[in-house]
Amino acid sequence: MLLTRASEYALLSLDKIRKSEQPIGSEQLARELCIPKSFLAKILHNLAKQEILESHRGAQGGFTIKAGMDQISVYDVILAAEGKSPAVFDCTQYAENCPNGSIGGCAISPFLATFQGKIDDFLNELTLDQLFVD
Repeated sequence: MLLTRASEYALLSLDKIRKSEQPIGSEQLARELCIPKSFLAKILHNLAKQEILESHRGAQGGFTIKAGMDQISVYDVILAAEGKSPAVFDCTQYAENCPNGSIGGCAISPFLATFQGKIDDFLNELTLDQLFVD
């Protein structure tokens, strides 16, 4: 599956964070977006670890976007939120039951590889400033 709740929550959080004039905390984000706080905190931590967000400590702490919105691709956000590259179809999970005996050995493998490449290119070229149009 290309996008899970983690990707959705990451993108929704980034939208809120970019609109905030000061750092915004995970608790406030979770409340405003109606997202489980512990799940969101993990996502935000992953975004910070990948240097998409910057974490600020203290009474006025929270998260801000670290780089320019035009420098952060949607692909990078999904990769950080999911912990793996986005996949339209991941046949590796079915490898044991593959009727062709090997991954990439089926008739539709070339199509899937081409399709995945086009999706990857699109997500790499799409930046947050293009996604979030006010």
